[in-house]
Amino acid sequence: MIMRIIIKTVLLFFLILASAVQAAEGLKAGDVDPATGKVIEYWVAPMDPAYIRKTPGKSPMGMDLVPVYRQEGGEKLPTSSIRIDPVTVQNMGVRYGFVRSAPLAKTIRALGRVSYDESRVYDVNTKFEGWIDQVYVDFIGKKVSKGEALFTIYSPLVVAAQQEYLLAVAQARYFKKQRGEGLKLARQNAESLLRASQQRLDYLDIGKDQRKKIAARGRPLKNITFYSPVTGVVVQKNVRQGSFVKPGMSQYQVADLSTVWLDVDVYESDLSYVQEGMKAEMELVAFPGQRFQGEVLFIYPYLDAKTRTAGLRLSFKNPENKFKPAMYANVYLQAKIADKALLIPQEAVIDSGLRQIVFVAKEGGVFEPRTVKLGVTGENHLVQVLTGLEAGEKIVTSSQFLLDSESRLQEAIQKMLEPEEQPAPAADFDMSDEGMDDSFDMSDMTMEDQAKGQ
Repeated sequence: MIMRIIIKTVLLFFLILASAVQAAEGLKAGDVDPATGKVIEYWVAPMDPAYIRKTPGKSPMGMDLVPVYRQEGGEKLPTSSIRIDPVTVQNMGVRYGFVRSAPLAKTIRALGRVSYDESRVYDVNTKFEGWIDQVYVDFIGKKVSKGEALFTIYSPLVVAAQQEYLLAVAQARYFKKQRGEGLKLARQNAESLLRASQQRLDYLDIGKDQRKKIAARGRPLKNITFYSPVTGVVVQKNVRQGSFVKPGMSQYQVADLSTVWLDVDVYESDLSYVQEGMKAEMELVAFPGQRFQGEVLFIYPYLDAKTRTAGLRLSFKNPENKFKPAMYANVYLQAKIADKALLIPQEAVIDSGLRQIVFVAKEGGVFEPRTVKLGVTGENHLVQVLTGLEAGEKIVTSSQFLLDSESRLQEAIQKMLEPEEQPAPAADFDMSDEGMDDSFDMSDMTMEDQAKGQ
């Protein structure tokens, strides 16, 4: 009894299967399957998803092709859009974001090198020849204050100029004490001679304080002292005790380090975002975790032909002398691009090299690939969208490569299912008149007969 029931059940299953296969015969893509009431999109091999046909049949492995139905509740989508089952979307790990409108800023990062402020480097030299008598600052790197003595020098020319000055002072004093209208011209000449001798000493860098000292002594100073013109650091020294110097020879260079420059190179692509006067920040290895504020002082008007970079000169205050020339620094320039721009995460973009694509998420599991035109990449890996998207649209920010693959697959399927052009009919050709009316079967020929035929 049980065996009969099993046999009847098996026979019924095969009858249903046979009827389903028979019902599927004669159907094509786009028809309604009478067994399910659904619209058939295409047939696919169970073991090979790439084997797709418009009509039912057998796969290369001899298996019946399986119908794939149009999604329920789905109107025919645009060619570029795809619909994916929500469970599949979840398994893909798809994440979403939104197109938002916000200010766009860009941080330009570069490497800089601390250098002297060239406008604060002073050269100490003499305008006359002579012999160095005393050297007070005898090594490079020493800190000096403004007015601090550097060296003394003996020069016969300066001694002679002092003697002329003393003579002019004596004459001016003498005629100043004399009374009488007839001496008025003499007093004027004496004052004129005094001014000329003072001017000559000025030209020789003998200042007012030293002139007063000479006048108070009443005799020339053998050695003239030279002083530091600024508070700073000695960065160059070419003087030794007893050496002979000539006019124009540099004896010392003193640098004021209260302000330093930073030499920076930026790429050509970033040059349009840099302006003189914009704020800058730097970090130094010597002071980890600290950022120092400065500004762009100058932009060089040319590029380095080898590195394709443009030079910048940045200025930083250095009141505590923390910054040492030749230090390296990481530089950050904050460039404001636009007050309002459409921004999306950079990871949402698929860049094929020829175009950039972003997937827009619609309702019902529909995804639409959009070709976009991108602008500047700003902070937090946000990129500017010039065309292709609107503010507030929901976009895919992860697994978009899987969606892209699915889109390409469905596009290929769509092209395969499109009606093909019918080939032109060939001309009728009857082989019966060409001596081929006697048919024969190769299977009836022996290997020997075939060899003879050759």
